[in-house]
Amino acid sequence: MVDIPDASNGESAPRKAPHVDGRRLRSERTRRLIVEAYMALVRENAQMPTAAQIAGRAGYSVRSIFERFPDLTALRVAVTDHAIAEARAHAVLRDLDAPRTTRIRSQVEQRAQTCERWLPLWRVLSTDASQSPDLQQRITVIRQLALMRMEMMFKSELSAMVDSDRRKTMLALEALTDFESWARMRELYSLSFEEASSVWVRAIERLLPAAPS
Repeated sequence: MVDIPDASNGESAPRKAPHVDGRRLRSERTRRLIVEAYMALVRENAQMPTAAQIAGRAGYSVRSIFERFPDLTALRVAVTDHAIAEARAHAVLRDLDAPRTTRIRSQVEQRAQTCERWLPLWRVLSTDASQSPDLQQRITVIRQLALMRMEMMFKSELSAMVDSDRRKTMLALEALTDFESWARMRELYSLSFEEASSVWVRAIERLLPAAPS
């Protein structure tokens, strides 16, 4: 027990243990389970779930959802925040100092895994995103994070380019490795994970200049 001075008489008084608000903790747990239920339904069905479906999956009433989220768009924003945090936790940068070929393959492997895991959710979350400034802002963040990662992975090659060429190359890399690019290879052309990854590797190798010696 740590004592703190009592200003009234100079004697020490015991510090009280912080009060834990059980209702707040239960509400936060409910909120988390609703978000996780939304994500699970999207992965299973690849479409936007209804409030009734989310409530049933989470084990709560529809009323519980709208007690914590003003509408389903606000819930989509919360799901997006959760997804961004989870993706960032798994997207560990590696091979930054490796040879060019290794860095390209490392970047493609990580990006391909991200697209494979998050494509259904990305499609649902980005649907009609223009109607929500909050969702638009999150989508911008997702794209910026992807660009920042590539800038770090290919710093050596990009540093050798003038600003205008570097910007065009980054835009091309972002478009090349976006979610729908992965979806076209996997769904439209029925490429395996390894075949689709190989397409990205070859394309990036051609787009990037050689690193300065």
